[in-house]
Amino acid sequence: MSQPLLKTTIKSLPLIHQGKVRDIYDIDANTMLLISTDRLSAFDVILPTGIENKGAMLTQMANFWFEKLGHIVPNHLTGIAPESVVAADEVEQVKGRAVVVKKLKALPLEAIVRGYLVGSGWKEYQAKGTLCDIALPKGLQLAQQLPDPLFTPSSKAAVGEHDENISVAQVEALIGKDMTAQVAKAAIALYSEAAKYALTKGIIIADTKFEFGLDDKGVLHVMDEVLTPDSSRFWPAESYQIGGNPPSYDKQYVRDWLESCGWNKKPPAPALPADVAARTSAKYMEAFEKLTGRKLLTS
Repeated sequence: MSQPLLKTTIKSLPLIHQGKVRDIYDIDANTMLLISTDRLSAFDVILPTGIENKGAMLTQMANFWFEKLGHIVPNHLTGIAPESVVAADEVEQVKGRAVVVKKLKALPLEAIVRGYLVGSGWKEYQAKGTLCDIALPKGLQLAQQLPDPLFTPSSKAAVGEHDENISVAQVEALIGKDMTAQVAKAAIALYSEAAKYALTKGIIIADTKFEFGLDDKGVLHVMDEVLTPDSSRFWPAESYQIGGNPPSYDKQYVRDWLESCGWNKKPPAPALPADVAARTSAKYMEAFEKLTGRKLLTS
């Protein structure tokens, strides 16, 4: 296991953006380099403690899904080896954790798909009988599977700010009716096929979020990452029960610890104890190996 990589130092390419997890570098007019660090964010705040091999797990899991779901919608991958676009002394920073991607015009929303009633959706349902203002049948329980997966978009917030649920009508005002329909159809198809496959591996995908962009011909692509523990809620199928909040493969373990330590959810975040960080890494690894059937490639 390697030391967590919290910040990249690529000098051979210009830095475009540093996100919560990814550092993005410019390659040329058509492509850029995405490096997944071992940073972890919770409650939209970046934590000072890294999670060992997290970036490699995220990248390789997303690549697995991009390959598996490529027939549904094009994705941002170019197939160019990241090692080929950086200097020789920078290769260790990209090995196993980076991808060279197409430059796309990002759509200004998070395309969230919910398959189960949990989290903020459960709270709203208890209060109003709705999920993101969509009416649901009466009598549903916590963690129950929804009759059909729901497209429940949110705004895309800047680092340190919170995403907010927005209506389909608001999305249509942002990107148009036809594009909204395309995004909703693609997001639900991606989720549905992935959830069906994951169940055969003993994992329930309760909900997930996708990001989409357009190429210079206006063709819709899925981008950023897909169906990882950072962007999804994974539950072990063997311990799933309707009416209770299932244990999770995602960063819920970290969120629970942060909730218990009295932190006010504003920067700076507290450092994680070593055992919490190690257990989080182990949870990510368990999900990675179960879903992909592969061993992680590390530098």
